[in-house]
Amino acid sequence: MFTTRPTLQGTHGMAASTHWLASATAMAVLEDDGNAFDAAVAAGFVLQVVEPHLNGPAGEVPIIFAPKGGKPTVLCGQGPAPAGATIEHYTSLGLDLVPGTGPLAAAVPGAFDAWLLLLRDHGTKRLAEVLSYAIGYAAKGHPAVDRVGATVETVRELFETEWPTSAEVYLREGGAPKPGALLRNPALAETWRRVIREAEAAGPGRETQIDAARRVWREGFIAEELAAASAKPTMDTSGQRHAGTLTAQDIATFSATYEDPVGFEWNGWTVCKVGAWSQGPAFLQQLALLPDELDYGSPGYVHTLIEGAKLAMADREAWYGDTPDVPLTDLLSAEYNAERRKLIGERASWELRPGSPGGREPVLGKYALGTADVPLAAGSGEPTVAKDGATRGDTCHVDVVDRHGNMVAATPSGGWLHSNPVVPALGFPLGTRLQMTWLEHGLPNALTPGRRPRTTLTPSLALRGGQPVMAFGTPGGDQQDQWSLHFFLAVALRESVRSGLDLQGAIDAPNWHNESFTGSFYPRAMRPGSVTIESRIGERVLGELRRRGHDVTVGEPWSEGRLCAVARDPETGVLSAGANPRGMQGYAAGR
Repeated sequence: MFTTRPTLQGTHGMAASTHWLASATAMAVLEDDGNAFDAAVAAGFVLQVVEPHLNGPAGEVPIIFAPKGGKPTVLCGQGPAPAGATIEHYTSLGLDLVPGTGPLAAAVPGAFDAWLLLLRDHGTKRLAEVLSYAIGYAAKGHPAVDRVGATVETVRELFETEWPTSAEVYLREGGAPKPGALLRNPALAETWRRVIREAEAAGPGRETQIDAARRVWREGFIAEELAAASAKPTMDTSGQRHAGTLTAQDIATFSATYEDPVGFEWNGWTVCKVGAWSQGPAFLQQLALLPDELDYGSPGYVHTLIEGAKLAMADREAWYGDTPDVPLTDLLSAEYNAERRKLIGERASWELRPGSPGGREPVLGKYALGTADVPLAAGSGEPTVAKDGATRGDTCHVDVVDRHGNMVAATPSGGWLHSNPVVPALGFPLGTRLQMTWLEHGLPNALTPGRRPRTTLTPSLALRGGQPVMAFGTPGGDQQDQWSLHFFLAVALRESVRSGLDLQGAIDAPNWHNESFTGSFYPRAMRPGSVTIESRIGERVLGELRRRGHDVTVGEPWSEGRLCAVARDPETGVLSAGANPRGMQGYAAGR
């Protein structure tokens, strides 16, 4: 199969991310005798600087990792809804949906604490060491990628008229940053320098300083500034100015947590995902729905995967959320999926068809039932931004594996430049993850104080014979567990290369997604019967999909997915990596 780049192989370390500077940073840490966790943390903070349109310090990050000789573990950096974020409060403001921008959409920030907890418990480097790369790019500047400027230009009027603190950072030269122009964020650099100073004042120990930095975030100047920003009425996607519900107390009481992943065995593989407070189990349900025989790349193969995704995502809407009532055992059972598989016919379905695991009846909200005024989705696989800042799918990803066998996958997101006004004293804005919750009681993803909004962020870890062999993931909002599944099957169903997994070939393979379900991002759009697919798939497949009743949108040849992946052969210790060529931004590095 044609590939844009080779699958990298080596024995020292491998990193792959959605930006070459983050991948290079991870490798620099590995070369400096850091481990995979040190490298991932350093890369994560660099991504906040070089991809500010895709993530930020006040966003969130789910992390799935496996230390050498240890079991796969999830580290949750998804903050919950604030104590004051009740359905009654939002509906009293005349709202039917949580706005897509502004402080009302802000959950408790979770990314910073998760990255530092990973560094403290599994890394070897000091805080100042891992932050030095992000500080350097923020203070001295980094060449802006095309999409930073394109995103800023889209919301330029909003910045100029309503969010002047954002204009001060991103419209410094009178316009959006031009591709390749140096983009600086001195306030962010000074924020991290101050965190380091206050952390080092707490004592000489590495762990002491990391915990002190976590307290600075939760109880010090950062918490004060974020709470003040939340309290300021701000123009949002509702067309009104609203204050948020996030308080200093909400920030002070949050801590990132460890938990067990959800796993599923398929054809000798075990895939581990984040729990049902994410969409991660939808990946596993799609595996469970697959028939025994698959003709990779054929029209029937593509049709089967599209229809399986519709069923899994319908179950996501009806059952997933941050609640102990999610019937995951039934949703992943062979019996349940055997019955669901019968719904995959020769023709494309245009209906939302959740199942009844354990005999329970699904409960859907008015947007999923079609009784609300639901707009049509745009049909684009990549993130889109409206002039009011409304967006979907803006995210980045990083994977790292080291020579010791440590492996980590992380999907940081939120707190992007068009989510909220930049807090001038900090250099970054609040996030907007609460837009994924519903303002209807009785739904598993209903807005509830203290509960995490159901996130689309979904890193993956795959094992064979009980040994971690591959970490992977992609940005893309609701598309993540479609694109990731297609990548995984391209690895699992095709021949390996050079005695290793063909990561790059699987990343480069034509990809697609459907939107036949209620979207997770404001304005919660849907597009029944749809499939958006790269033109490279060929007329044979496209024609057959149309014949079967799919509403086909033919995308650009390289438009679907932004996958990254790393791998390790447990028998030889050979490491591999690949990264997405789409968008001319993702890169893998290693030796």
